[in-house]
Amino acid sequence: MTLHLHDTETRALREFTPLVPGHASVYLCGATVQGEPHIGHVRSGVAFDVLRRWLLAHDYDVAFVRNVTDIDDKILNKARDAGRPWWEWAATYERSFTWAYDRLGVLPPSAEPRATGHITQMVQMIERLIERGHAYADAGGDVYFDVQSFPSYGALSGHKLDDVHQGESVAEGKRDPRDFTLWKGAKPDEPSWPTPWGPGRPGWHLECSAMAENYLGSDFDIHCGGLDLVFPHHENERAQSMAAGDGFSRYWLHNGWVTMGGEKMSKSLGNVLSVPNVLKKVRPQELRFYLGGAHYRSMLEYSDTALETAAVTYRGIEGFVRRAVERAGDVPIGKWTAGFAEALDDDLGVPKALAEIHATVTLGNTALESGDLPAAVEHAGSVRAMLDILGVDPLDPHWSSDSGSDAAALGALGVLVGAELERRATAKATKDWAAADEIRTRLAEAGVDVTDTPNGPEWSLGTSKTDEAGL
Repeated sequence: MTLHLHDTETRALREFTPLVPGHASVYLCGATVQGEPHIGHVRSGVAFDVLRRWLLAHDYDVAFVRNVTDIDDKILNKARDAGRPWWEWAATYERSFTWAYDRLGVLPPSAEPRATGHITQMVQMIERLIERGHAYADAGGDVYFDVQSFPSYGALSGHKLDDVHQGESVAEGKRDPRDFTLWKGAKPDEPSWPTPWGPGRPGWHLECSAMAENYLGSDFDIHCGGLDLVFPHHENERAQSMAAGDGFSRYWLHNGWVTMGGEKMSKSLGNVLSVPNVLKKVRPQELRFYLGGAHYRSMLEYSDTALETAAVTYRGIEGFVRRAVERAGDVPIGKWTAGFAEALDDDLGVPKALAEIHATVTLGNTALESGDLPAAVEHAGSVRAMLDILGVDPLDPHWSSDSGSDAAALGALGVLVGAELERRATAKATKDWAAADEIRTRLAEAGVDVTDTPNGPEWSLGTSKTDEAGL
């Protein structure tokens, strides 16, 4: 395995060489649990789950840490506006994120630390920074990081020091407006913890540095997160951790946004698509296939049409695997193709990997049509292996155990439609055009649209004639 990853800091493709042979340590900035998760939130979970699965497939021992930010200005403000305790608000939406990750088949992290559980580690890091001359406290109990004390500030994001704007409110205790907050002095009716500088609560950037160090050590392999976190969050994480004496992350990976109308999906723009709402349109594995189908560093422009297209494409792949199982009785997971491995080793190139999957499905369908069952099973096993790395193997128990009635119905429908399409293929092969047309018409009357493509027939749900008649 020769995995190369695009490192944000060096702006270059670098060969992945772990600190410890056979071991990979990964930190992913997780959710700030302020509200219901939307598909933009969970894209990073899907993208870097593929990274984790690819490392695991090559026998790496992977320590994968994904934090929960459960104390934050937004959480406090929203809980206050709703008249609810901040801790209960945070716990409620932490469960929502856990549910969303699980529904999309994202593997549970090795550890999922909460910020509020690591105040001691944060205070200790601040003490080190003050001792080293990189931080200072004011009379009100606030503590700030001295940006000018760290010469390589801006190396991750490319920001010039003169252009730095932290996005924080004006504070009298700051020596320089470019400095950022490590610790916030206590305010009335806000949670606080005791420190040598007085009671208060942590700044957002400090939380991740302390948790990453606590679970992965002073040096670790990969730090992941959304592109919007490069500045100021990750820039500040890097600065405070290295100023405290840590080597910190050796590779920085960032995923692109999910956009709508060219703008980043966010609650402030009001263009949010919550995971529960989207799962009313497609199955969980189809949503995952959509979110994970583009290259992780690219922007993903959302539309209902794009989502449905991805779902239909996935159903076509799934249909081939299930037809092979129906014919052979069993299709064990095989081995991915060389082209698939080459694609993922090149900075997790999922689009090229999907091309390998489609090509293998074409070969498998051809084998099924010609009656070469051993070849069909081999191709189906290869497809399963590749889909497993992407987290969407249709025969994975995670999907088959889905208790949702819609998912169960669609799964059963896929098997039935697949059998009909197989009979249609046989009719076409024997030039029984009347029978082939009759099958297609019968499917159309049931609301199943069939499209013949170079990769074989694909189907999607349309509107049945019964529905059109209002019956």
